[in-house]
Amino acid sequence: MSAAILKSHEKDLGGGFVVRRLLPSAVKQAVGPFIFFDHFGPIDVAPDANHDVRPHPHIGLATVTYLFEGAIDHRDSIGSCQRIEPGAINWMTAGRGIVHSERTPHDLAGQPHRTHGLQLWAALPKAHEEDEPSFTHTPQADIPVVALDGAVVKVLIGTAFGQTSPVRTYMQTVYLDVALQAGRELRLEDLPPEAAIYPISGEVLLDGVALLPHTMALLEAGAVPVVTAGSAPVQFVVIGGEPLDGHRYLFWNFVSSSKERLSQAADDWSAQRMGQVPGETEFIPLPKAPLRPAT
Repeated sequence: MSAAILKSHEKDLGGGFVVRRLLPSAVKQAVGPFIFFDHFGPIDVAPDANHDVRPHPHIGLATVTYLFEGAIDHRDSIGSCQRIEPGAINWMTAGRGIVHSERTPHDLAGQPHRTHGLQLWAALPKAHEEDEPSFTHTPQADIPVVALDGAVVKVLIGTAFGQTSPVRTYMQTVYLDVALQAGRELRLEDLPPEAAIYPISGEVLLDGVALLPHTMALLEAGAVPVVTAGSAPVQFVVIGGEPLDGHRYLFWNFVSSSKERLSQAADDWSAQRMGQVPGETEFIPLPKAPLRPAT
């Protein structure tokens, strides 16, 4: 297996809502445009749990939310209001700045339920870092599904196996959700220059070597990996794309090619100049730690 392995680290987002974070990493900042990768769940949510994420800002990136189980109510400062459910892709371009909240839908609040999903950030190319913010919901029914011998591939973003997702991106981007039957294998051909594989469930073997749970395999450029399922069905995702056009700096929820732009965003949020989510009065304050953008 020609791949570097990233290990996840756990981060508590509040209320006992713990995610496993793979990107950014000291080994590699981004895989294609994807500069942030969080895996949460599967979690059995207790009736009294509060996993709501209050309004908070972003710049210079697009959030990409994908669920396997559960539901989230998305609201943002440009007026979008969308229930996010399993199988759909929700792409929010922050651009010059947007504020959004992610809350438990009313019908699930106070009820035991399960939640499981991925949230990724795609850094925007420099030419689009200050674009107008936008939000696009692509329902599960519009996501191409490719049935292969022993495998089912959902082409969430980009082009693969002769199918192209309708999700609009700013640069070459690939995001696949793959289900593989027990004992079967799948060759991943025509991958973009940067690509990675992350197991969701089951025993995933990459070129015959087991890929441990909660680890990500960074593939070498030009590689044609063979993914095999163990004695039970498996599920994994593939992410990637063309490399970013230069380094990105990160601070809190902000991503930019300029450190000065991060400082401006921090000041704007502290002064509540980035907009509000209609009907929301709460917000997450800027972290008290001084601005030291991650390199």
